[in-house]
Amino acid sequence: MSIASLSLHLYPLQVQVTDFWKSKGSNSNDAMIFLIGVGVVVGVLIIVNIVKKNSPNTSGGRAVSASGSAGARHFSGFTLHRVASNAGLDRDQTKMLEYVFKNDGVVDPEHSLHSPALLDRHFKRAYNIIERTANTDDEAQERLSMLFSTRNLLETSSGGGAVNSTRQVPDNATAVLTVGNESYPVKVVSTKGENLVVDCPKNAIGSPIRLARGSKVLIAFFTKSSKGFSFDTRIVGSTNSHDGPALQLAHSSQIKRLAQRKFRRRQAIIASTFFFVYLEEGSHRKEKKLVVDKRRLTGNIMDLSIGGCSIKTNAPVTSGTRLKIEFVLGDNTPVAALGQVLRTNRTGASTIVHVKFLRVPRKSTNAVNAYVYEYIDG
Repeated sequence: MSIASLSLHLYPLQVQVTDFWKSKGSNSNDAMIFLIGVGVVVGVLIIVNIVKKNSPNTSGGRAVSASGSAGARHFSGFTLHRVASNAGLDRDQTKMLEYVFKNDGVVDPEHSLHSPALLDRHFKRAYNIIERTANTDDEAQERLSMLFSTRNLLETSSGGGAVNSTRQVPDNATAVLTVGNESYPVKVVSTKGENLVVDCPKNAIGSPIRLARGSKVLIAFFTKSSKGFSFDTRIVGSTNSHDGPALQLAHSSQIKRLAQRKFRRRQAIIASTFFFVYLEEGSHRKEKKLVVDKRRLTGNIMDLSIGGCSIKTNAPVTSGTRLKIEFVLGDNTPVAALGQVLRTNRTGASTIVHVKFLRVPRKSTNAVNAYVYEYIDG
């Protein structure tokens, strides 16, 4: 092959090599632009993450629950089912507890379960939502019944709450002062200072009862979580409080634990009417029916739970008597219950009648629960 011919064949190759190097330089510039873009995106993501961590809705990168305390990043279904199982909740009650917690944005179930006040806040919110959103009254009562069965079981399964000294008794706690065979409802005014101060007990007409200094008395009280305690003490003296005459009692560290109440109880003064109920034989010897006496008796309910109540009355009532009890709660909600008198205590001219409920309609049970847990006003 001639030199001229070789030159003609090499010339196109030389041109293509030159173009190739130019193209490579252009691609290098594109790659640089791409890397710069990636760097900008990464920088933006870092800035967004920093802002999110410093947001008022988070604390140290951990989600904050509706209760205001830092908890897990999301609701733990595993934790819920574990604590529900420990409390003895069944499947439907566990679902209700999950509904209660998710409604109030709870992310730490254990924290809420260890705080009765916080737990009641969650349940009160669920109570209001159910009342507001239920399609029918029957639906509302059924869901509220499940709500309160869950709350009551959590109440009785909770531990702790020990009281080792009268200095731990909360102010304004309701109590029963017993002198000899007489018992009187009183309120704790103060546990601070050298003495325990309680209201002066009153007789049937509301006048203070004078008790001698040095008299031995027994005080029994229940906490809000239905844990009961009692202690023996003596009267140190008398004083005046913002509510009137009061007694000064010696402090004590000899606190006795009373039997656990099955249901939460709330002290109250609720006007009520009641009727004697008799058991009569029907037309067949084996048939028996309840007959309500027409005589209408009155009294004031002094404490109330879904398990029973105490009524202060001037009417003659004996142990074992069956009663039909009627009263009103909250927004004019009528309540009716069939009960039986367990025991009675004389207090001056009046009698304190302790009643165990035998039969309570579901709607009345829900109303009593709502009152006892303070989800509604009295």
